[in-house]
This record gives sequence, C-alpha cells and structure tokens, in this order.
Amino acid sequence: MEAKAVVSNQAGLNEKLDEVVSRHLRHTFKKPYAEHSLAAFAELEQWLAKHSAKPLVLDSCCGVGESTAVLAQRHPEAVVVGVDKSAHRLGKHAHYASAQDNYLVLRADLNDLWRLLVEHGLKPSHHYLLYPNPWPKAAHLGRRWHGGPSFAALLALGGQLEVRSNWQLYVLEFARALQLAGIESQQAEVTLAPITPFERKYMQAGQPCWQLKADLNLA
Repeated sequence: MEAKAVVSNQAGLNEKLDEVVSRHLRHTFKKPYAEHSLAAFAELEQWLAKHSAKPLVLDSCCGVGESTAVLAQRHPEAVVVGVDKSAHRLGKHAHYASAQDNYLVLRADLNDLWRLLVEHGLKPSHHYLLYPNPWPKAAHLGRRWHGGPSFAALLALGGQLEVRSNWQLYVLEFARALQLAGIESQQAEVTLAPITPFERKYMQAGQPCWQLKADLNLA
C-alpha cells in the first residue's frame, strides 16, 4: 500500500487550538464510563495484580501491538500494556507477538481508560503514543488527543511521554498544548528503527516521522 503524505487545510497551528485546549484544561470531563470500558479496566486490574511491584508502561493506540512487544523488551523491569479500540487491529497481534511475559494487549476506549487509571492511582512511568491518527482537517481538531476532552487525563497520568506522527504539525500542536499546561517538550525527527507498521511504511517511502518527548511529572 502506498504511503500517502498527510494533506491538510491547515498551514500552521489550528487557530482555535489555544481556546480549545484551555477550555478542556479548565473543565473536568465527566462523561459516564461505558460498560465495556469498566469491563476492560477490570481485566487490566486483574492482570496488573499479578505484577504489582513492577512499574507500568502504557502504549496507547497500539494498533497491532508490535510496539507493545518491542517496548516489553526495552522495559524488562516493567509491565507494558498496549491499548487500542479496534478488535480488528488487535486481532493481528499474533504476527507481532513476543515471547515476553511482561506485556498485555487490551481492547479499550482510551477516553475512559485514562480516566480510570488516574482515579485508581495507576500511573505509568512511561507513556507512548506512537502513531495517533492526525485527523488533518482543521475542523477535526477536537478528534486529536491534544484537542479533545481527555487531554487533561493524559496529563494527570504523568510519566515520560513520547508522541510520534508522520505529520509534523500534529507534533507541534501537541507541544503547544503541553505548553499551555505549563509543560515544556522537545521535538525532533525520528531516527531510530521503526517499531510500528505505520512508521516502517512511511520511512520506507522516504517520508519523515516526528517525535515529541516530555516529562509530565514536572507539571
């Protein structure tokens, strides 16, 4: 499949970015939890109870979970949880699975799961968002993680955050959203070997991927 570059009607940061992010930071997201989210969290709690002494690493939007398996190898001292909302994507994980026993791939809605983790005091030492859908149309700002109501929960989770995307503007917007919350970040082109199918596809097509790193514990 051809790796198409992102096409957007935005030439720079979304003109409503500051307004939208600031509003979400001022107001608590109180949407009731879905039953399937509570069930997924119960499954996660049961699994984590077997590894209670180990740090937690979160791989949000993990897709097929290749990155989750790789991160489990990179963080042998921790337990790694990869989360995606798509059963279809997670159903392909067997192809990318590792013999590591310190990771779990879980189907769940991150809009609920992040808040549940915060409420129960389960905060990751590291949090990866390695290929968030950029939603490149300007009107879709609210569908980007930094423009949605769950951004405050993401911040409350803390940890060492790493975000990656093939759309540099997504990373720059994320950096601005963090700045509005009082958090500085560093942005650069990804130079390491790809650990998701998306990264591999775009890098093989000669398209750069971009990353952001930030210490959310400093908020």
